[in-house]
Amino acid sequence: MTEVFTGSFTQQEPIPEEGIAAALAVLRHGRLHRYNTAPGEVAETALLEEEFAALTGAKYCLAVASGGYAMGCALRALDLQAGEAVLTNAFTLAPVPGAIAAAGGRAIFIEVTEDLVIDFADLEAKARSTGARFLMLSHMRGHLCDMTALMALCDALGVTVIEDCAHTMGAAWNGVASGRHGAIACYSMQTYKHINAGEGGFLISDDPALMARAVLLSGSYMLYAKHRAAPPPEAFEGVRMVMPNVSGRMDNLRAAILRPQLKVLGERVARWDALYRRLEAGLTATPGVALVPRPAAESFVGSSFQFRLPDWSPARTALFLQRCVARGVELKWFGAAEPVAFTSRYDHWHYAEPQSLPQTDRILAGLIDLRLPLTFTPQDCEIIARIIRAEALSVGQGPEPEGVWAPAIQ
Repeated sequence: MTEVFTGSFTQQEPIPEEGIAAALAVLRHGRLHRYNTAPGEVAETALLEEEFAALTGAKYCLAVASGGYAMGCALRALDLQAGEAVLTNAFTLAPVPGAIAAAGGRAIFIEVTEDLVIDFADLEAKARSTGARFLMLSHMRGHLCDMTALMALCDALGVTVIEDCAHTMGAAWNGVASGRHGAIACYSMQTYKHINAGEGGFLISDDPALMARAVLLSGSYMLYAKHRAAPPPEAFEGVRMVMPNVSGRMDNLRAAILRPQLKVLGERVARWDALYRRLEAGLTATPGVALVPRPAAESFVGSSFQFRLPDWSPARTALFLQRCVARGVELKWFGAAEPVAFTSRYDHWHYAEPQSLPQTDRILAGLIDLRLPLTFTPQDCEIIARIIRAEALSVGQGPEPEGVWAPAIQ
């Protein structure tokens, strides 16, 4: 009998009971706005910022409406000028170049390596040719480059690093938490990320002037003293009347849902690692399938899994996807001609100027991706691996199919 997987690739775990109780308390008193507090009360949002700063070891933290807003806010706080070049990974998702465009910048895409990290040689060449001051470093799908080498290169080039940690909350490089290398880091709490509020974002930094500007940009009005993980009042004095209000605050309802999830982040990371490793073991040494090596220095969060089908034709890859989906395994393909749901690539983003990235084109042409929600068990990952392996062997070693088809999945 042909094995079929019946689990859902988009079903998250429920919110912890502590978060549900805290959310109900906020709903009952009605003070959802972060600055609407009763006498003596500390807002849930202020407490969340304090707790995330402590978790990451950062001096300052700001909670905002989304990860995309966090990136745009970081660029504005760094005084990005209209039309200014911002370097960023070619392998990323649409909110990254979207944030650059929304802040008035011009995305310059950097090639990706076969390990799915930013190409240092292309980064250096484009930094020099464009004079870019900023790198929006996307730790796409949780893959960390050599952060020690990256920071040395960017320091030498005079490039300020903004870390997009949407896929690396809880990860580290050589024991240093993801987000603690650059000048400022951005995180997401969208449903498919590592803690779940539906939407939400964090910024962290040790730079008081930078974070004072970010707090004002987020829409603090003159209520910044109500923050507990913000710079001291004197950091705001020179900028409080000149920074525009680009409102993007987090509310107390989302903060109440998130605070208990911070307590279990470490346990979630360990569970994701078990799922990832089980799937990896099941696909190791599959002919025609190239797995992505994970460096010893990288402590990653295995909430998604990627592999490559090098040199497969589009028709063969599409048939493989079709057969996997028919057996309940939802795979995403970065080589598809058209964007599908959340999956797109740099040449689909027509608000960015056209750019030639042949290395990235070759790698994304065979790049396959799948989610690993914590509602899966290690046994589920074994089933998924068996299905992928069987179809890769069947399609990869079969005759060249005719036509191209890709499934419409999320």
